Amino acid sequence: MNQETKSGQIFDLPTLKRLYTFVGPYKKQFYLLILVIVLGAILAPLSPLLIKYTIDVPISSGDYGQLALMMAVMVGVLIVQGLVQFSNTYLSGWLGQYVIRDIRVQLYEKIINLRLKFFDNTPIGRLVTRVISDIETLSNVFSEGMAAMVGDIMQLVLIIAVMFYTDWRLSLISLSMIPLMLFSTYVFKEKIKDAFNEVRAAVSNLNSFVQEHITGMHIVQIFSSEDKEYEKFEKINTEHRDANIRSILYYSIYFPVADVIAAAGTGLVVWYGSKQILNENVTFGTVTAFVMFINLFFRPIRQLADRFNTLQMGIVSTDRILKLLDSDDYTVDEGTYHPETFRGKVEFKDVWFAYNDEEYVLKNLNLTVNEGETVALVGATGAGKSSVINLLSRFYDINKGHIYVDDVEVRDYELLALRRHIGVVLQDVFLFSDTIENNIRLGNTDITHERIVEAAKLVGVHEFIERLPGGYHYNVMERGSTLSVGQRQLISFVRAMVHDPKILVLDEATSSVDSETEYLIQKATETLMKGRTAIVIAHRLSTIQEADKIIVIDRGEIKEAGTHEELLEKNGFYANLHRMQYKEVLRIIS
Repeated sequence: MNQETKSGQIFDLPTLKRLYTFVGPYKKQFYLLILVIVLGAILAPLSPLLIKYTIDVPISSGDYGQLALMMAVMVGVLIVQGLVQFSNTYLSGWLGQYVIRDIRVQLYEKIINLRLKFFDNTPIGRLVTRVISDIETLSNVFSEGMAAMVGDIMQLVLIIAVMFYTDWRLSLISLSMIPLMLFSTYVFKEKIKDAFNEVRAAVSNLNSFVQEHITGMHIVQIFSSEDKEYEKFEKINTEHRDANIRSILYYSIYFPVADVIAAAGTGLVVWYGSKQILNENVTFGTVTAFVMFINLFFRPIRQLADRFNTLQMGIVSTDRILKLLDSDDYTVDEGTYHPETFRGKVEFKDVWFAYNDEEYVLKNLNLTVNEGETVALVGATGAGKSSVINLLSRFYDINKGHIYVDDVEVRDYELLALRRHIGVVLQDVFLFSDTIENNIRLGNTDITHERIVEAAKLVGVHEFIERLPGGYHYNVMERGSTLSVGQRQLISFVRAMVHDPKILVLDEATSSVDSETEYLIQKATETLMKGRTAIVIAHRLSTIQEADKIIVIDRGEIKEAGTHEELLEKNGFYANLHRMQYKEVLRIIS
């Protein structure tokens, strides 16, 4: 069954136990809530008993003084009940919000520390659902779920006890409708559970569709698919509407039925009680109290059906959240080595790597990049070039072999220390919905505005940034959509420069820009590479002809290595790639 639609077991004790470990920091408030719930259950049958006594004693005897006293007592009880109800609602809500705040923080911390392989296999929409929707559902477990159910059950038990203590015959008459009420509640619970599952599935489909199609809106419009996509959306939205209407229908049926059953119970009590009053077997106050008892008794039974479904959905959400929290799919950071400076030597020794099981994308790779050297990696798409930089930064861990930086294995480095000295400029530049300056700084408060401006001038984008509204405080919007591909690439280059890495990796860094922008990047690259180790990955062979060494990778293996001239003389893989690109350029020009 789909995770988004399955239902949980209400009394899943291991999950509930784990859930309530999050209450630990708020034990005082939790115990206070339990006390308030108990107090509320004790107060519930008090009002009918006071009414009974008032009718049977001061009213029957005409004692106005005692009547006034009883009225004052009942007003006091009502005030206390109101305060208890307020405390219950506020404390349960307060506790729920604080707990889900803590869980959401832990969950997000977990997510940002998971390794990239996890994100390769997990849809983004599912993670968003965990962090937002599932946790919001979880908050209802505290505000409307377990605590409220405990209060309702305690109230039912106390009311039954008081009823039988007051008059066992009227109690049996009052409870005669319970089997019918329980049956209708059970049927409602099952129906509404199915309806809620359908609603949840429809919401998931709706969210996924909207997210996917807004992200790919340019494709929709390029292929003139607006009408077709609108029809798909209308169908999904209709399913969402119908699922909600079904849940509304069940509520519309259940509550009137429950009210009729409660009214029937009240009618039986009045009928039987009236006969007993006439026979002087019970007092008028006792019958009045039982009419009130019935209302107090059936109300929590009606609410329990909703509570059960709330708790079921909360258990499912909790289970999904806990599975994510318990995930061990993260990069193990057990290294302790954290040098202040790097020399920049990189060595891959007998490295084997596969993204999935034994499907190796790198096979027995041996590669050395000396300090201050520029090495270029070339090869067809899927040859394994980008995997090299993913392994160097430990975004993925190798299956076999060793990777060294400055003759120290990368696993021995503290992860932050390793990544702090490796700067990466990717082909697909990601910019957050924030200012240009914040996208360059990325939260590093040690990077000053002056340093950012200096780097921007070196790259040649300072004037362009200054022309934008707000300059360096210009908001680039989501994914940098207000900037061109080349502009985003240049900003990412500034970002790499200000972090001053000892090892620089350019992954297709100039493949998506025009000639003028490429010239700017190449000039900035010359400045940035001075005194640094550089690994350049490129399809455009013209951009790496000056590299100290060019490595040709094919199907995860190194086929050739040497300078541009040396590789052309070999007339092998590199020479063939060079001829193919040269012919492509001539074809475009002609």
